Amino acid sequence: MAQVVVTLKIMPKSPDIDLAGLEIKAKEEIVKFCNSQELKVQIQPIAFGLKALIIYFVMEEKIGSTEALEQDIAKLDGVESVEVPDVRRAVG
Repeated sequence: MAQVVVTLKIMPKSPDIDLAGLEIKAKEEIVKFCNSQELKVQIQPIAFGLKALIIYFVMEEKIGSTEALEQDIAKLDGVESVEVPDVRRAVG
């Protein structure tokens, strides 16, 4: 099976949430879920000082849905919502 590149968008509850700490915890959940070591992080400004944490990671397609991962990350302190806006097959 192929590998897929998953885009994970994590919205914090407020602009006061420590995104660096949240990033570490989210990465731990991702590694636990699919053992991915290929991660890229971006901070996306939303509005009024609120920023979203965007994490791109590679996982095996055979793992299937990311729903369990999304639920685990949503349980972390300071997380308002989690969504997967994009999943693409990796080329090469």
